[in-house]
Amino acid sequence: MSFTRKVILTLSTNPFVTRFVSKYGMKWGAARFVAGETMDETVTKVKELNAKGLVVTLDLLGESVTTRKEAEAATQAAIDSFEVIRKENLDSNVSVKLTQLGLDIDESFCLDQMDRIVAKARETDNFVRIDMEDSPRVDATIRIFDALFERVGKQHVGLVIQSYLYRSQEDVRKLGKKKANLRIVKGAYKEPKEVAYPDKKDVDRAYLELVEQHLKNGCYTAVATHDDAIINWTKQFVADHDIPRSQFEFQMLYGIAESLQLQLVREGYKVRVYTPYGKDWYPYFSRRIAERPANALFVLKSFFRK
Repeated sequence: MSFTRKVILTLSTNPFVTRFVSKYGMKWGAARFVAGETMDETVTKVKELNAKGLVVTLDLLGESVTTRKEAEAATQAAIDSFEVIRKENLDSNVSVKLTQLGLDIDESFCLDQMDRIVAKARETDNFVRIDMEDSPRVDATIRIFDALFERVGKQHVGLVIQSYLYRSQEDVRKLGKKKANLRIVKGAYKEPKEVAYPDKKDVDRAYLELVEQHLKNGCYTAVATHDDAIINWTKQFVADHDIPRSQFEFQMLYGIAESLQLQLVREGYKVRVYTPYGKDWYPYFSRRIAERPANALFVLKSFFRK
């Protein structure tokens, strides 16, 4: 992990910095990466994306709730989002984080919340993706996913796997046996070198291996990256192995590489935009800044712009 990224992620936990940026950040540049603080604002953005041929996954921001009441409120928000998607005729599914649904409070309680969300996804003929969080929570996340998968199957629930974790190849092997729908990402948490590759080249190599492994297993694969080299490699790989475009999609973050998103759509690829919203956007925003110094420069320019 680079020094710059370490500094930004460390600052993101400082209470003063958190209060200050949360108060002014949307005006200074966070709105580039967060669709809105309310669902109404977000629906407008999603319709704009859909009109351009982009599909969406909605993510209500917020992590590590401390009470069951907070977790139940987040659960209801996810359930409500499926209703909004149906009512507004949006081309979107939903992503959730288990810590927002009570994972750190009680795993069985969290599973109960996910049961409610998955039931709504099935009722509305939609799909929910479980985001992967930091390494201490991976085992519990996979256990919950496995339980839900047994109940509703791949058409209604999927999972995220992070290529910077050493364990991910074995996880993908096991998940591939059940034809799980996976989103492959590089990973954005601060992890020790004992569990994650510290060098970018190793993370990238592992990423390609995971995508290849899952596609060759005949599984639906969401290739979540803005990396031109990985995107071009994926295009060539699927062409060389006669993998249909219905078996994969590219995924990118809201507000990043917009011209590339549209170019891929013009080329006939499915592109899904991970679209976060809500008032608790600061941890997510911090990770976006940590990932790429140019994002920090964008925010600084916004700060000094009149």
